[in-house]
Amino acid sequence: MPTPNQPEVFGKYHLLEKIATGGMAEVYRARSYGMEGFEKILVIKRVLDHLAKDQEFIQLFQYEALIAVELQHVNIVQVFEFEQVEGQYYIAMEYVHGLDLARLLTRARRMGPFPVSSALFVTCEVLKALQFAHDRVDDHDRPMNIVHCDISPQNILISYAGEVKITDFGISRAAMQATGTHKVVRGKYAYMSPEQVEGRDLDGRSDLFSMGIVLWELLAGRRLFKARTREETLARVRRAEVPSLRSFRSEVSEDLEDIVLRVLSRRPEDRYESAADFLEALSINMVREGHRATNNDLSQYLKDVLEAATRTGDGDAPQGAKPARRTLPPSAIVVMAAEASQPPRSIAAPQSSLANVIDQWTGILAESEGEIWESGEGSMLVVWIVKEGLRDTLSRAVSCALRLQRLTLQAGYRLSAGVAPGVARLQSDTQRPDEGWELAGPFYLSRWMMNLSAHRGRVLVTEVGRRQIALNTQHLGRIPIEGSRYINLYEVG
Repeated sequence: MPTPNQPEVFGKYHLLEKIATGGMAEVYRARSYGMEGFEKILVIKRVLDHLAKDQEFIQLFQYEALIAVELQHVNIVQVFEFEQVEGQYYIAMEYVHGLDLARLLTRARRMGPFPVSSALFVTCEVLKALQFAHDRVDDHDRPMNIVHCDISPQNILISYAGEVKITDFGISRAAMQATGTHKVVRGKYAYMSPEQVEGRDLDGRSDLFSMGIVLWELLAGRRLFKARTREETLARVRRAEVPSLRSFRSEVSEDLEDIVLRVLSRRPEDRYESAADFLEALSINMVREGHRATNNDLSQYLKDVLEAATRTGDGDAPQGAKPARRTLPPSAIVVMAAEASQPPRSIAAPQSSLANVIDQWTGILAESEGEIWESGEGSMLVVWIVKEGLRDTLSRAVSCALRLQRLTLQAGYRLSAGVAPGVARLQSDTQRPDEGWELAGPFYLSRWMMNLSAHRGRVLVTEVGRRQIALNTQHLGRIPIEGSRYINLYEVG
């Protein structure tokens, strides 16, 4: 058994650190040794013990190695060896010193939107890898028909030098494989193409759709198809309904938005024909609009993100150290609690599912720059942090509530909503108030108002809110809060 100072010996390798564990294999940073003190850091990916005798997984593992070894490209993680040690299969591959794109986005979440130029650069580098893989032929010039099938932020690696490489061909498809392996739907549901979730035949355009999702999310700063449940995520992918990028990122041009919308077309024949065509469209756009980025720019951005994350406690701190926790100055906020409920039985049945209504809510809230702090079955708690004046923020929140009301009524449901301004002290590490905030101040008040509004289906605001908005309101009553103090409540509209 290895000790902290004595790495595990695995064949001719020393396993230094476990990087990740997936459904099929575990991944280690490892060291190999050669003559005259030669050492090399690489990655060992080995099949999990309980799958070592599962022929289906061993076959998938073998296919991954056989496909990847054919793909010698600067933007693809290189495979060095496929072997076994005492019956345990492993792949030795290139070690990319850096972060995967998913982890980079997590650490960058407080630095503002991902730079457009860097997003386009990353996408172009991935497209170069996909173009090479899709066009690969065997020794007899026969197309290998390789489709990655798992393009996602987790499988896009960014090195500290600003290199971009794709990895994990574990579920990829190729002509060499047995036809039966193509019938099983595998991968990350939120990054699949419609034809992939439906189990149809795939070609390179499926990978382009997946990369389109990644690019949309990089630019929009939010998930595209991810939902609370697997079933709803798959339903969103099948529908392939893509909100406008410009509603989330105004600096995105119409031309760039058109490119992204085209590659996210539901039908493969409506997308770009190849990775080369998609790459050309983006390259022309970058030149025309001045979106210049290089490996050095991406490298610097990665370093800036890690430095910022370390200062706020999100980075890689020394083992055992606790990140410093800092309370930010009080922030003026506006809170909305909203819920969609079934109408009385005497009214016609809803025309849309509740999940679909909530999905449309999300788009409206994003347009109004509201942050969803809580989301339940048919309900949400949304917060606006005041940055440009209470009046503007309150007006935006109330207008948003009224839009939700109209949409909800049109779908055949009833909306209950309460909007309350207030103040909160946010913590630097969580961007939330101290524990118990859910039952304090404007958060509790907005929920209480939401419940009160249920019987009339009107949006409620406090007296402070009423003074700030230029809308007709009707006094509903007042509620006591402490001793002789009370709060006046008003219905909007």
